[in-house]
Amino acid sequence: MKVPASARRPEGDVGALSPDLRGGAARASAPQPFDSTATAHDVALGELHRLLAVWAQHEPGARAGRDPEELHQLRVTVRRIDAILGLFKHQLPQPLVRARKSAKTVLRTLGSARDLDVLLAGLDDYCATLTDEERSAAQPLRSRLTSERERLRSRMVRGLDSQATRHWLSTLAAASSEPGGTPEPALAVMPDRVQQRFRRLRKSVRHLGAKSTLEDYHEVRRRAKQLRYATECGLSLFGKPAEELLKALRRLQERLGEQQDAHMARNRLTALAAEADGTLPAPTLFFMGRLAERHARATAQARRTLDRAWRKVRGKRWKALRVRLAQLRDEAPTATSNAVLSVSLVPVTPAAAAPEPAAASGPELYPIKH
Repeated sequence: MKVPASARRPEGDVGALSPDLRGGAARASAPQPFDSTATAHDVALGELHRLLAVWAQHEPGARAGRDPEELHQLRVTVRRIDAILGLFKHQLPQPLVRARKSAKTVLRTLGSARDLDVLLAGLDDYCATLTDEERSAAQPLRSRLTSERERLRSRMVRGLDSQATRHWLSTLAAASSEPGGTPEPALAVMPDRVQQRFRRLRKSVRHLGAKSTLEDYHEVRRRAKQLRYATECGLSLFGKPAEELLKALRRLQERLGEQQDAHMARNRLTALAAEADGTLPAPTLFFMGRLAERHARATAQARRTLDRAWRKVRGKRWKALRVRLAQLRDEAPTATSNAVLSVSLVPVTPAAAAPEPAAASGPELYPIKH
């Protein structure tokens, strides 16, 4: 199938990412064992390098627009890049720290089109349970939303083609290939980052009450994502306690996501009904009212299940991971000393021939989840 012109990469962009990043991988593999002597800087750059490969893998599909999952994965990738830039902001060079502002702009570029994908998918799921007559009433709404999605997708592609986005990608690619950085061991830095993000999540949950707004719940979801991404970044270091916590975090995130999607859909339907001005038939407006009420019930249900999901996060799962984090902090000085000792014991032989460079290989990719 021929790819539409709007879905292709812009001319002259072949140098934005290195060849191994553009190549991608047909099948992703599991993350490699954690190097206990690695610095936090090295861990951050390694993760950025991997995420840039994931971007290169999904950007063509997001541009083409044939599979909504491609845009979803591209958006999640940018969220993770933003999380890494925030997680290691004290260990990364300034060009990367400044690039975080651009990451948020790219997220907004992708977000509007993605919201319409979610709304249309929810509409299709609901219509699958209806009679032919009810589905007929929904068709004008679907046509209106599809037209709006195409408009927003065109704007998204222009945003991807923009000089600002291509410069952002080039900055990430160049900086993530540079050695150096601060010498703090990841073994000491990462446990503190995870603990800090848990405290922030706990604080935002405690602020919830009977009069909390959807923005308050959105803040909890944002904090949950930050904790999840930080934990996943050190998964091979944290081990099984982290795996158990991540399961509970995903459930919490799903509940909050359902609530947010339903709220967004209800607001969109309300706005469309107000703007219709006779352009939508009465059966369609009646259908939209029923659908909006359904979304309101979904929002209320998600709020009721949040407390149970949070208890699973903060209970024995977090306590087990907290013990593991304390162990890693105790091991950090030993690991650092061993790394320094191993370097000092390497014999210096100036006359020896330089070893052949290892063959270049692309970054290992593995599936990422929302």
